[in-house]
Amino acid sequence: MSSNPARPQRSPTEIEDIILRKIFLVTLTEPSSSSPVDPRIAYLELTAAEILSEGRDLRLSRDLLERVLIDRLSGSFPGAEPPFEYLVGCYRRAFDESKKISSMKDAAFRSQMEDAVRQARKLCVSYCRIHLSNPEMFDGGGSGGEGSSKSSNVSPLLSYVFGEVSSGMDGFITGSSGSHSVIKAPPGFMDEFFKEGDYDSLENILKQLYEDLRGAVLKVSALGNFQQPLRALMLLVNYPVGAKALINHLWWIPKGAYLNGRVIEMTSILGPFFHVSALPDQSIFKSHPDVGQQCFSEAATRRPADLLSSFTTIKTVMNNLYTGLSEIILALLRNPETRESVLEYLAEVINRNASRAHLQVDPISCASAGMFVNLSAVMLRLCEPFLDANLTKRDKIYPKYVFYSNRLD
Repeated sequence: MSSNPARPQRSPTEIEDIILRKIFLVTLTEPSSSSPVDPRIAYLELTAAEILSEGRDLRLSRDLLERVLIDRLSGSFPGAEPPFEYLVGCYRRAFDESKKISSMKDAAFRSQMEDAVRQARKLCVSYCRIHLSNPEMFDGGGSGGEGSSKSSNVSPLLSYVFGEVSSGMDGFITGSSGSHSVIKAPPGFMDEFFKEGDYDSLENILKQLYEDLRGAVLKVSALGNFQQPLRALMLLVNYPVGAKALINHLWWIPKGAYLNGRVIEMTSILGPFFHVSALPDQSIFKSHPDVGQQCFSEAATRRPADLLSSFTTIKTVMNNLYTGLSEIILALLRNPETRESVLEYLAEVINRNASRAHLQVDPISCASAGMFVNLSAVMLRLCEPFLDANLTKRDKIYPKYVFYSNRLD
């Protein structure tokens, strides 16, 4: 007589234990030396001893997850991944398990397992934030060398942000600044990370990401890979917490006695994005790859069609830059919490570069010509809604507005 196929043969607690062990790659029982074991699986001896002392079965359950995770992240296990990569991997495995659970026929049983997996995901994201804010807290979680989490000062989250915005065209135009490291995050991870975290838990993480993105384009020309960092910046400012963290960053509008137009261009978070250009600049601020060398070397002997192709390439990439910068500024202007800070930034850039109106411009104290061409292009794009050819929005423009500005001198 056949058993009912709709009912699981194991108990719910057994199934939950199996699922959670798969997600977190841990075991509470000492692995047998005779059977092959995934080298990433960690034997949590301390947690197992605690559970036995409490008179409980050696099974994983929702109420044990945080203890298990802390033990795994705090301990040193041969073959184990570094903390951040491990937590993202757990989230990915949780996502895979949830797809399997969705096919279970028993609604009550399915709901129970979905709750367990949902809690596992939330815990992974929460500990990702904790680890990124305090990297030294779980410094024993990886195997030898701590690898990717500590090999540089760049946030390990940056590669996943690039993964969210990567495009097949990113490697199309590259010079000395090629494509950045890209890792595809599990579905839903980025939204859960940025949308469900409070500002205090995310501020330092976002601060580091903005500094990393600024550094990624600091000396990149129009032919370098500025598009990945630009799209990454756009992704972050579209999260309310990301927009708030950007305008609260110390480098949003740099301060100091020696602040001038060039300092704002090179030091502020947005400045290096506006610095990306095809125009030549002072040698100490030169960007790479060199547009003149790449596109116009030996121009006198080159075919007109080759030169026209170079102009078309430059026009295309600069339009991409204008579009990206316009969307970022517009997103910040539409947000009531960040609007005033954006206007302050634009005013500071203009005021600190007032001497660009002189006949002789000091290239050391003033921002580059490229920055002001980019700024002009962005401002014109922002004006497009009321600059239509038929002047249909003319009555909406307040002509005396410029006389009441308290931002510009």
